Order: sequence, then C-alpha cells, then structure tokens
Amino acid sequence: MEMKKRLTLELRNKKPGEVKELVLDNCRSDDGKIVGLSSDFENLEFLSMININLLSVSNLPKLNKLRKLELSDNRISGGLEVLAERTPNLTHLNLSGNKIKDINTLEPLKKLPNLHSLDLFNCEVTMLINYRESVFTLLPQLTYLDGFDADDQEAPDSDPEADGDGLEDEYENGEEGEEEDDDDDEDDLDEEVIDDEEDEDDDLEGEEEEDGVDDEEEDEEEDGEDDEEDEADDDLPRGEKRKRNLEDEGEEDAEEEEDDEDD
Repeated sequence: MEMKKRLTLELRNKKPGEVKELVLDNCRSDDGKIVGLSSDFENLEFLSMININLLSVSNLPKLNKLRKLELSDNRISGGLEVLAERTPNLTHLNLSGNKIKDINTLEPLKKLPNLHSLDLFNCEVTMLINYRESVFTLLPQLTYLDGFDADDQEAPDSDPEADGDGLEDEYENGEEGEEEDDDDDEDDLDEEVIDDEEDEDDDLEGEEEEDGVDDEEEDEEEDGEDDEEDEADDDLPRGEKRKRNLEDEGEEDAEEEEDDEDD
C-alpha cells in the first residue's frame, strides 16, 4: 500500500492535529522518501515508519512535539541533520537495520539535547572497535545505546507515554476489574443458591414434623374414642350391660351358624 493511502486510513476521519501516534509500517514510500506527512501533525508524539524502503528523511516535516521515532529496517545511510532541525524534542530514535557505517554519521544527533535512547542494531557501525565507547563519547546526552547504558545495565521498560503502553495497561486493568466483578457476582449467586437449598430443607423438615404431629393427634383421638366407648359401657346399669353383651354374643353365634350351613 502506498504511503498516502495508508495515511488516509490511519487518520480514520480525524484531523492531522488530533493525532498523537501514527504507524506507517510496511507501506511503500515513493522513491525512498517520505510523502503525505506534513507539519499539520503538530501534536504527533510517536511516529513509526518501519520497513518502508526509506533512503532519506529529508522530507520529514517539522514536528516539534515528536518524542519517539522508529525508522528501523530501512536503507538510511546519512542525512541525520534533518532530525536535529525538525524534531528538536526527540528522546528515542531507532535506526536499527539501516546502512549506518561510520560514527561520524551520527554527529548531527549531538544537536538533540533530549535524546536519551538510540538503537543501531544490525548496522555496520556496530562492528567497529570501541563502538559503544565512541558513541557515548560523541553523544554524552545518551543514557541507553542498543538497550544498555554505559555500564552495561539494561534499560527498563520503554516509556509508556511514548509507546502508548499506558493506554493498554489501563484497558487490561479495566478488564481485570470486570472479571473480578463477574467473579464476585458468581460467588453471590452461589451463596443465594445455597441459602435457597437450606430454606427448602428446613421447609421439608417442618412439613415432616407437622405430619408426625398430625398422625399422633389422630392416634390419640382414636384412642380417646375407644376409651369413651369403654367408659360408656361401664356407665350402663349391670342388667343392660349384660343384655348388650348377650346381644353381641348372639350376633356372633348367628354368624357362625351361617358359616356352618354354607359348608
């Protein structure tokens, strides 16, 4: 994709002055030069043009607020004075994988007082004797060269503001917070389910107890009725009681005779 078309896509209907980060990696530059980029990107802080076949940065516009510039895997061999003139507040510069051969090629970078990090991986200049010592001597404002300081201490994580990592961290934290909230909600639901089950068990036990009480009451009522009948018999005069007993016996004998006749 051509650089101009890529710029249009990256803008996404925004005005150039609203853009703080711009990534144009792997598009095609015209004749090895920057095209379509203008000083209208006045608030641009991060610019990445990795592997776009750049030969020169001569067409880079004035970008006073630019802090980080990624130019790795191109064919730049010089002309770095343009950076000192048009990106005066640059703090990070990545020229890895370019055609930088001599230490003197880096001399224009002395005019970038805020330049703290410089990367030259896979450039021929890194093969020179005393390469690191020479670069730190030439550019005393540097803190890190190829990811390490003058004492070979590795650089900490890159600047989150320049890389846009701060936004990613906020987004990740937001997701974690949502996951934690979801976990809490699930725990609450589990507790409610357990409470409901316990309530159901209590209700069942209560019903069983009520059934037991009802059975006992029925038995007691039946026993009470039998007792009342016995008491009623006891209250009858002796003659009537005897008569009633004889009647009961007569009924039993009659039933036995009927059974014999049937046989």
